[in-house]
Amino acid sequence: MKMMKKILNNPFLKFLFGFIKVMIWIFVILIVLVIGIQRLFNNQVSIGSYRMFTVVTGSMMPEYDIYDVIIIKEKKPDEIQVGDDLTYLGKTGDYKDRVITHRVKKVREENGTYYYTTQGTANNTPDPEIREDQMYGVVVYRPQVLSWLSHILNNSYGLYFLVFVPIAILIFLEILDYIKEKESELSDEEENTHEKDETKNT
Repeated sequence: MKMMKKILNNPFLKFLFGFIKVMIWIFVILIVLVIGIQRLFNNQVSIGSYRMFTVVTGSMMPEYDIYDVIIIKEKKPDEIQVGDDLTYLGKTGDYKDRVITHRVKKVREENGTYYYTTQGTANNTPDPEIREDQMYGVVVYRPQVLSWLSHILNNSYGLYFLVFVPIAILIFLEILDYIKEKESELSDEEENTHEKDETKNT
């Protein structure tokens, strides 16, 4: 018991346990963020002029892998350029009602309306031409941490590991905190009892 008390009262270990708890909570929040993006919002979240999507096919490999998370920024139709990675909503054929992210190969303007020809970097043929009202925006960033978490969360073993291991560690740290509190209470009780005994003896 004394050994446990000594360990729990070690300043370095106190700091270490606190730091680990904070990092695990941050990790758990990131996990919840990715799960929320992928499950609750159907891979679409709009914050101001930015959206977040998860890549679900290999049509843009090696630029983007399956399950990579990408950040899209809305742009005006005349700001879209050849070489941009454009995210849009398909309306015809196999692309109907699917969110696609492909590279712009051609831009044309007709009667004030812009049209774009796009193609996946891993595809041999271009997509059906799209109108400006179909586009969400262009890719501006691929967050490495969120992409890494997304890859793991879409693996059943990785999901269990990322969910249960952090929870188990948090429970362990909470148990240590509980033991520390109980040790402190017992120590206070012993001191109070000792003081009372001394008072009686005097």
